[in-house]
Amino acid sequence: MSDPSETRAGHGRSRASDSRRNRERRTRRRATRASVTRTVLMSAGLLTAYYLLPLEEYRTGGALALIVCGLLAVLLLVLWQVRTIARSPYPRLRAVESLILTLLVFLALFATAYYLMDRTTPGSFTEPMTRTDSLYYTLTTFTTVGFGDITARSETGRVATMIQMVVGLLLVGGAARVLATAVEVGLRRRGDEPSGSDGSGAGPGGRGRASGP
Repeated sequence: MSDPSETRAGHGRSRASDSRRNRERRTRRRATRASVTRTVLMSAGLLTAYYLLPLEEYRTGGALALIVCGLLAVLLLVLWQVRTIARSPYPRLRAVESLILTLLVFLALFATAYYLMDRTTPGSFTEPMTRTDSLYYTLTTFTTVGFGDITARSETGRVATMIQMVVGLLLVGGAARVLATAVEVGLRRRGDEPSGSDGSGAGPGGRGRASGP
């Protein structure tokens, strides 16, 4: 016959384990909601800033310089996000959020540059560019759809478009890979994935993970 005290202890451990898993699920759901909320607010904030900033006061050239400086800022953003993902308790969520933010900043940067380019050098494109037209042209270029209703006419406009094409391809492939690597690092820091490939479940510091629930 089993010892009643051992049975009660087993039930107690089971209840404690269930309670811990429930707390973890609630915490993960809260983290997911917070991540979605931040992403929506960041998207709305960038779009609002793009439409409300007084770009009409910009009277000098230098759209290409803006692009170069903006791309350096995007690179710094990616590097900062990599560190944040690796230290986050939920690296996958943080990686998705970071990738969306990076793409939004990238698109807003080129949309702003095209708009300023057309204002400072009229005729750079086949039709006058409003802010919506600039964003539309940026998106069609980024997605490689290229409807052809708006095209770059000036040499500067074509150079800027080529830069966006090349950097866009690198961003989708390179940034995604870098962020995925940061996710792996973050998971290993948490101990959610084994650091070795032998399936032994050894976590950081060489400690093996328990086989229990």
